Amino acid sequence: MKDDELPAWMSEAFSEARLHAYTEFMRGDRPAGIRLYWWNTEASAALYGPFHCLEVALRNSVHRRLSDLHGRADWWAVARLGDRGMGKVVEARRVCRGRGKTGTPDEIVAELSFGFWRHLLTKPNDRYFWVPAVHKAFPGYRGRRDALDDQVHSLVLLRNRIMHHEPIHHRDLREDHDKLYRIMGYVNQDLAKEIRSMDRFPAVLAAKPDALGGRRPPQF
Repeated sequence: MKDDELPAWMSEAFSEARLHAYTEFMRGDRPAGIRLYWWNTEASAALYGPFHCLEVALRNSVHRRLSDLHGRADWWAVARLGDRGMGKVVEARRVCRGRGKTGTPDEIVAELSFGFWRHLLTKPNDRYFWVPAVHKAFPGYRGRRDALDDQVHSLVLLRNRIMHHEPIHHRDLREDHDKLYRIMGYVNQDLAKEIRSMDRFPAVLAAKPDALGGRRPPQF
């Protein structure tokens, strides 16, 4: 096999089309493109844990505040979610029942996407969500709603790329990582401190040159 050819198993498993973007990013260097693909996978895997903690903590914090505001755990039954938001709740309830669950508030909350919770930070939801309750879900934050929304939206997009196995290597991942911890700290500073102690992403990012140069094997 020539240096610029994909191993047969890799071409079959991942496809030429999928890997082309990585080779192209590395200016046509096929072996370097493959190494970039593996590093992208490693970086995505390393970010999964922090994203897991951020998403769960954020949704639980927002859920608690809205439950307090409306005096009921199924606050969406009386809140002004609009068609889009209620559609997400209906779909979450359908998924729960399809899995043999009753669709309790906790079960529905677990099915609602990160994007659903981020949507509660947008301008149309300012009056009925942010002002009376949602801002309290971020006790460490003192800034504007729109600035927080921009940051959370950026993280939602990154999270979705990771979960859909898409390229993230071209992003400013150091800034993304810092942003993730800023938002996590706004929600719960103790959580952010604890998760940092277990986070291997900084080491993965620092090792990128060695990984792309073939001096360090991928680890995920």
